[in-house]
Amino acid sequence: MSPLKNIIRLSLFVSLVMLAPLSVAKEAAPMAMDPEMEKTVNEISAELRCLVCQNQTIADSHAELAVDLKNQVREMVKRGQTQEEIVDYMVQRYGDFVRYRPPMKPSTVLLWAGPFLLLLIGLTVLVINLRKRTTLVTADGDLSAEESERLKALLASEPEQQAAAQKDKEDKS
Repeated sequence: MSPLKNIIRLSLFVSLVMLAPLSVAKEAAPMAMDPEMEKTVNEISAELRCLVCQNQTIADSHAELAVDLKNQVREMVKRGQTQEEIVDYMVQRYGDFVRYRPPMKPSTVLLWAGPFLLLLIGLTVLVINLRKRTTLVTADGDLSAEESERLKALLASEPEQQAAAQKDKEDKS
């Protein structure tokens, strides 16, 4: 097989691979005819969390569930429901988790106070460990009279031991 045929086949293969994603591309969701209504839908969608994504609103998410929820919001806005009614409906259906900014109430207190509690616990553990470490360091620094004498003896004998080791080394060589 000639090199030219191989290059042509490779080019065709690369072209097909690059065009394959276009075959599954979806069309953009139709915008509402009323820009004011679409603005309201976007405001509400920005307040509702995507239930399958991590930390995204349904306005930002492209997940199927998020698109369905956004279409549901759009239908509710078309029927004339207020933002509060729509959010209340979503909260009744999915719980406070669906709100991007959950309200402060007894069931969500831990959510709001949790990070501060964890920070407080972490700082407390850090302070306790630092105090323990300081106590250990100062306790280790104070030698008893017996330990001091033993240390002096070891330090005094060290030059003699080094000289003996040096002499052994010279004798062997």
